[in-house]
Amino acid sequence: MNYHQLKIDIIEFSKTIGIDKIGFTSASSFSELRNRLVRQQELEYQSGFEEPDINKRVEPSLLLPEAASIISIALAYPSKMKIRVESRKGERRGIFCRASWGTDYHTVLRDRLKKLEDYIHSRVPGALVKSMVDTGELADRAVAERAGIGWSGKNCAIITPEFGSYVYLGEMITNLPFEPDQPIENGCGDCNKCVDACPTGALVQGGQLNSHKCIAFLTQTKGFLPDEFRGKIGNRLYGCDTCQTVCPKNKGKDFHFHEEMEPDPEIAKPLLRPLLFMSNREFKEKFGHVSGSWRGKKPIQRNAIIALAHYKDETAVEDLIQVMKKDPRPVLRGTAAWALGKIGGLVAADALNNAKQKEEDEEVLDEINKGLSFIQ
Repeated sequence: MNYHQLKIDIIEFSKTIGIDKIGFTSASSFSELRNRLVRQQELEYQSGFEEPDINKRVEPSLLLPEAASIISIALAYPSKMKIRVESRKGERRGIFCRASWGTDYHTVLRDRLKKLEDYIHSRVPGALVKSMVDTGELADRAVAERAGIGWSGKNCAIITPEFGSYVYLGEMITNLPFEPDQPIENGCGDCNKCVDACPTGALVQGGQLNSHKCIAFLTQTKGFLPDEFRGKIGNRLYGCDTCQTVCPKNKGKDFHFHEEMEPDPEIAKPLLRPLLFMSNREFKEKFGHVSGSWRGKKPIQRNAIIALAHYKDETAVEDLIQVMKKDPRPVLRGTAAWALGKIGGLVAADALNNAKQKEEDEEVLDEINKGLSFIQ
């Protein structure tokens, strides 16, 4: 088998199925990454969403014993909406991060990887392959960096020369011995804009992230959001793009190569108030196909309440009172009480005082008292 020619053929085929960039690397251990992951674990900086077994994240042979190479792929996604909707008084909107625009990227990348697998099997019927997107064991960024897709930026994203950091990543381990590509030289230089701009200081230093302070992580949690972060979330419903939007390497980068990734503005930037009373079925029908729905509607609804407080939206007071009085979930009742205090006014104050007499949950009562303290 002429693996050099096969590699060329795979690269050409990848272009025909909507893969925007492809790279190859060896399946040797990611030893440097292991040290970083151990340190992250010691500092308790990990989000908890990662593969817990560090060995599986750095040893491809544990996932495919015959592993010889890894193929890394990248798909560019849009950074701007073709159709814009405005957030205005009485019709305030939240925002999903760009990585949650269009069809769930896991679905899109798995489609491309499956087509690539089928092509490889058509050329080498006995080939062994194992593909994964970011819910898999391997660290996508480490693979992409070593395969020459881009460099690992200070914003903890892979930055490609062509598409900036607006790329989705996936990889395929195989037993075929392809010649590895060369990594790209780090292009961040002295720039520190992402670290300086992070709203919560989650970027401890260039390339090191404390996930528990990261807004992208915080928007996915299900409990009460810590007080120190509520004022930082703004109108974000899922994820955060600040460290990408301030990056000079992303200036002017906006690609619309894939129809599945085009955002519906009413989904990517939805009205906030209708979210508060959405049923599970309605939520699944509207948002079920986007990656930002994976934690269910509760975090989105909590974040919508915080966004209404951010806007001090007086038109939402009656809705928030209903949530505080009737929602069976303490997190939403309590967050609504906090939001009413932030918005303020006599109606909100009366509702909070009435709720204080009837509420039995201690955490919700604490939020009611916080709300009252903002008004008094």
